[in-house]
Amino acid sequence: MNYTWPIYRSERQEKYSEPMIWIGLYIACASLVCILAMVADLLHGIRRGKLWFPCKYFRINSAFLAVISVAMKLPVDLSGSMPGDVDQVAKLGSMAFMCTMMANLLPCLSTMDNNALWSNITALCLLVITMVVNVCIQIQTGVVSYKQMAPVMNVLGPLDEVKINKDRNIILASIYVASLLWLLMVHVCSCLAILKSKKIIESKYQQGHDGALKDIKQSSGELITVEQLQKYVKNHWIMAGSGSPQFITACFRTTSASGVICVFVTILHTFTMFWSIEAILKKDCGSDYGLSMIAIVIAQFIGVVIGTIAPISRCFAALSFKVSLKIISNHFKVFKLESYWTSKLYDWKRASLKLPLRSHSLNVVMETSKKLILSFCIEFQEGFVVVCKILALIPYVFMICVLYSVRCLKWLLHKYRFNTSLDRFSSLEEKTDFFERNEDLRPYVLQLEDEMELAERTLEGLSKSVNQLIQNGENSQANINLMNLIEQNSTGGFHGVAKFDNIDEYHIHHVPFLQLKVEYQDCWSLPVVTLTTIAISLPTIEKKEVDNLLESVREGLLYVTLVEENLNATDDYVSIQEAAKTLWKEVDIDHEWLGHKLQDISSQVKTTKQIVECFRDTAKNIVYSEDTSKNDDSIGRSMCGNSMYRITKTILITYRANIDDEVSQRELFDNLSSMITDIMAACLINLPQVIAMKCHTSAIEIREASVKDAARLLGETTQIIKTLQRRGIPDMNPSDLPFMHKWRAHLGNA
Repeated sequence: MNYTWPIYRSERQEKYSEPMIWIGLYIACASLVCILAMVADLLHGIRRGKLWFPCKYFRINSAFLAVISVAMKLPVDLSGSMPGDVDQVAKLGSMAFMCTMMANLLPCLSTMDNNALWSNITALCLLVITMVVNVCIQIQTGVVSYKQMAPVMNVLGPLDEVKINKDRNIILASIYVASLLWLLMVHVCSCLAILKSKKIIESKYQQGHDGALKDIKQSSGELITVEQLQKYVKNHWIMAGSGSPQFITACFRTTSASGVICVFVTILHTFTMFWSIEAILKKDCGSDYGLSMIAIVIAQFIGVVIGTIAPISRCFAALSFKVSLKIISNHFKVFKLESYWTSKLYDWKRASLKLPLRSHSLNVVMETSKKLILSFCIEFQEGFVVVCKILALIPYVFMICVLYSVRCLKWLLHKYRFNTSLDRFSSLEEKTDFFERNEDLRPYVLQLEDEMELAERTLEGLSKSVNQLIQNGENSQANINLMNLIEQNSTGGFHGVAKFDNIDEYHIHHVPFLQLKVEYQDCWSLPVVTLTTIAISLPTIEKKEVDNLLESVREGLLYVTLVEENLNATDDYVSIQEAAKTLWKEVDIDHEWLGHKLQDISSQVKTTKQIVECFRDTAKNIVYSEDTSKNDDSIGRSMCGNSMYRITKTILITYRANIDDEVSQRELFDNLSSMITDIMAACLINLPQVIAMKCHTSAIEIREASVKDAARLLGETTQIIKTLQRRGIPDMNPSDLPFMHKWRAHLGNA
């Protein structure tokens, strides 16, 4: 029995270890996910001309932290034996891969709000510290260094030509541990600077926004011109681009220092892989993970190489600013510390603790302890930033040497050319032309440090990028059917806004509201959907015309919804807007109206009057049958039913006996199309306000994306705005334009 028990345990252990190969492949797949995200960021940066590579896809969040945790299983595996060379390289390679990922992730810290920032950085700290502690334990126990197998392998070594890399592995593991801790401190120190730098940039942004706002003040009866909007969007794009939190973080000296560490780690791991090629070819995998170790080694080495590109590029983010002797001199003043590095710590030090302690002595002890701890943190932060500045000088000096070498080379080439004077004149003319084009943009450049002035080529790049966004929007032809509808069917005076629903209480043909249990405000989209429903149900209208109307309304409702979401976003409007969205989805996709198929309605009745009456009666039944106290869906159905009832009642009163004639069916379709056009046109007059609102977003983290959407929207709607501007708008207060009931009141009194 004493002999069989170890054999039994060994067999069971082998059985338990069988899934480890699949776990190894799982680790490789997790690594591949991280690599693909980093590649996506590289491609995005190249496409956008941002060679400091902002983090768009690879970010610090719960999802990616979970994936990274899976990819880092080998370094945190305390008990797994790693006897083979490939096993050791895989464990070391995972640490190198983690260093690379941390260097890549640094700018994404600035995309989070304060709460998300601290929660995510805390999670990252826990992950890295756990990993570091486990690796230190493995160094001590010999899992990393072959310490356990060394005596046996030293005996067998001369016979089997086994190489023991104990010292090398311990040194590499120690270097990677130190690099991980350094990068973790870089993240924490950068977080403190990010919090203050956002406030500085936000203050400067408000000044720039106030200046830009003066150019687009709208007066009664006038529409903001496309030229004014283009200038406004461009100014905000310059502010959003130059004041981008990710760009500012990429320009930190700590970011450059992390790039230096990343390059150092990559070089070390490349040599390690070079030394281990023979072991990989021999498939020297002795752990339970088996040959999956080779997949992990290769995948993570690719990740280390690819992941180094972005950190290296960020080391040269200083090229985005003008390079002068004064700027170079400031870079070498490494002991001169900017206030934003320690400002947050000083704020915490000055703030008083609010603890539920009644004892005065305990409060004094806590306050004193807090001040001592924060004083140490301030000193540590200052010292750490100074060291980072020294490290950042390595790529900066290299960059300056290359830059001035290129300039000298250009000077020599120009000197020995025959048309030197002509070239100089041409170059001077180009610079003058560039300066004139961008002179008015310079006041909108946001800079964290006043002495750091954005380079002309960077400013030109920002200007070209926003122009390209607007141009792409114009070329997209996203609303060509809508434009045709506006040009062909509009009444020219927005009369359809007033006449689609006769609610004048003094009018002889007043159409009363049904007794709704829930009151609601008029919105733009619901009458458009209701009128479209009736129009596409008319049986004698050609299918091509119906399809064109549907496509036009489909395009128009995208912009109508934008107007409502931005300018009619109060609780009074949200419920009816949601009801209109649901109804339009039903009409457009299912060709139904509140559960009734449109085809059945038009086929069951013979005349146009019967179709309209059918809609009226169905709507009336829905309103009276719905129990609005049950849920929001019932309330929405009642609103939609009431809208249909009032519109159909207005149609029946307007056309009376003529509604059964075939000619009147064509006339009805044209009138419905005109009313749809007038309602959407009146709503789209507010597009300039929407574009202006999108430019000015309160959250600095999403400001650049919001301005980008505004630029694209401006490009798409340029022709619409110009067309509406030619038609003219009613002499209304600009603040009343987003509200349909204000329009109806104005048109009713006109």
